[in-house]
Amino acid sequence: MNVLVWLAAILFILMIVIGGKKGARSFISLFLNFGVILLITLIMADPNANPIILTIIGCTIISCINLFFINKVNSKTKTALLSTAITIVILLIFINQVTKLTMIQGFGEEEIDELTIFSLYIGVDFVKIAASVIIMSTIGAITDVAISITSPMLEIFNQHPTISRRDLFKSGINIGKDILGSNTNTLFFAFFGGYMALLLWFKDLSYSIGEIVNSKIFGSEMITIFSAGIGIALIVPIASWINAYYLVRTREKKKIGT
Repeated sequence: MNVLVWLAAILFILMIVIGGKKGARSFISLFLNFGVILLITLIMADPNANPIILTIIGCTIISCINLFFINKVNSKTKTALLSTAITIVILLIFINQVTKLTMIQGFGEEEIDELTIFSLYIGVDFVKIAASVIIMSTIGAITDVAISITSPMLEIFNQHPTISRRDLFKSGINIGKDILGSNTNTLFFAFFGGYMALLLWFKDLSYSIGEIVNSKIFGSEMITIFSAGIGIALIVPIASWINAYYLVRTREKKKIGT
């Protein structure tokens, strides 16, 4: 416990020194997001609750915390939130279908021995739960990419007030291209870093490549990575178009008003 407190204190100090007030808000947002996820998870245990609706509500709250609480309410955070919402809805429909087809819901063979003493007939839709878990795993990356695109686009627009909507959109796409590769690799290596023990376990069990690929645990994590990558790829054109449309439309309204 003392180690956790010290690590949290070091992180807080570094975020304050480097990020100032925004760093402090970022640190607080970690606990707020954790509270939202914990609350959503507890409510999902109710058989009468719809995990998909809860996921949408949870993602909306998390996005508002990450965007409005940290970066305050402005044009770049508003368009980032709208872009994130559209992407999440598209991704949620897609992931729900993929989960049904791949049947990654529930528990893998490696986990059954530890669960034999428990009843799995708890009245919860594991397909929707699996889809919700994947979405919750991707919301942070999607929100991060959204604000990373809308923020520099606003700066470009302020520096070049007469820029056309098409050129502004192209600028957003170019920014997104640089972000796309780095964020996808981050998700990929985060998986291997977090599941290194699982891979070693597969080795000890003498799993072949085919058995590893067809393992439910491995498959669900890879689908999470691919879904997050798809979400990051989708948010680039969506955020670029919405932000370009909003900024140019606002400029045209000001011209008409004057």
